[in-house]
Amino acid sequence: MPLLKKFFQAFRPSEPPALPDPDAELALGALLVRVAQSDRDYQLEEISLIDRILARLYQHNAIEAAKVRATCEKLHAAAPETDTFGRLIRETTGLEERLAALDALWEVVLADGSAHEGEVTIVEEARKAMGLSYTDSQKARERAEEKLGSTAGEH
Repeated sequence: MPLLKKFFQAFRPSEPPALPDPDAELALGALLVRVAQSDRDYQLEEISLIDRILARLYQHNAIEAAKVRATCEKLHAAAPETDTFGRLIRETTGLEERLAALDALWEVVLADGSAHEGEVTIVEEARKAMGLSYTDSQKARERAEEKLGSTAGEH
């Protein structure tokens, strides 16, 4: 029996490397990934937008931003509920950073030109957990629409 057990263990994947404890950046990144993947269509445009947002908010170069996003994809996949990420952001950042996080979430929601119900639900759960108001969310959406409108001609 022990020999058979050893045989089977040889084919089992070893323990995956432990994921880092999320900080506000990783929590936001995981939320951005969650929104982008919620419509089951995780597009290159959304991936590169998430990289640009992480670079903009956290002063990363392109390679660092891509590495952070890859970690965030793993966190999202293994992840706690959406509101857990939102609470972590609320507890570790100030109001301006939380509002910037909400702007970023709306940018990803609107990246493909429309807001899908599943995406909006995730943003709303995160908004509540971050302690932000519905009005904050509406203003963030308007800012994201303006930003996307001003970059629409650049593609």
